Amino acid sequence: MTITASIVTYNHHLLDFEPVLRSLFSSPIDVIYVIDHSDSMLDLKHEIQEFARKVLKGEPELKRKADNGFRLIYIPHENNGYGGGHNVAIQEAMKEGSDYHLVVNPDVWFGPEVMPRLIKYMEEHKDVGQMMPKVLYPNGEIQRLAKMLPTPLDMFGRLCLPNFLIKRRNTLFELKQSGFTKILNVPYLSGCFMFLRMTAVKEVGLFDEQFFMYAEDIDLTRRIHKEYKTLYYPCASIYHTFTRGSRKSLRLMRIHIVNIIMYFNKWGWFKDEERRKVNKDVAQQIGGIVAPL
Repeated sequence: MTITASIVTYNHHLLDFEPVLRSLFSSPIDVIYVIDHSDSMLDLKHEIQEFARKVLKGEPELKRKADNGFRLIYIPHENNGYGGGHNVAIQEAMKEGSDYHLVVNPDVWFGPEVMPRLIKYMEEHKDVGQMMPKVLYPNGEIQRLAKMLPTPLDMFGRLCLPNFLIKRRNTLFELKQSGFTKILNVPYLSGCFMFLRMTAVKEVGLFDEQFFMYAEDIDLTRRIHKEYKTLYYPCASIYHTFTRGSRKSLRLMRIHIVNIIMYFNKWGWFKDEERRKVNKDVAQQIGGIVAPL
């Protein structure tokens, strides 16, 4: 079995994503791809290589892993967006014959038990195409990153309206009533941690690169969900800083809005029968809630 992972960086310092590198080093992953979209971090390749050398040399178990073929591969690439960067890595992973691929954010970290649990579950459940564990803020609070398929009100309300006007809507959309304590088959899993079955990706296709950032995870999960289960899996937990960049930058807010518009142009704004059916199925899993239309 071959397992690969990818991180996309953009003007990150090594210290910004060292925790996720350490998490991946301690996991049963054979190849890590760092796709660098930076336009200024000229020494990042050297820093990563030196960091890997020191870590692998200093920890006997990791040195044995390196001796058995573990690799950390740095690939500088023009900035073609979050999904586009991961596509570069996924295509390389396909050449490696990877069975599973992890798409992970630079601001994520987790313990050595996480990946073995996900791998074991995937191996035992061939109908699962994608998984995301419980995601926590650094203080231990749950991030509500498993969701129903969004309506225009869900997406633009969250961006433009005060919270008190959309609080009830968010409660439904973000599945808050589930308590996030049981495994759920949901159509929208966050791009911060996407554990993918490669046969599913080959079947439905890579990230759609028309989405530069912010809607690529909804689109890919939705496509996989049509053919496989896409699971929120609370039996393992990860940590995610989750800075909400589009709330702090007008440039990122513009990118966010443009990509959400493209998402609804692709899947439908108000007439989306698939969304209606899928959200109804999710509501039935949770019980006692009315699905957004």
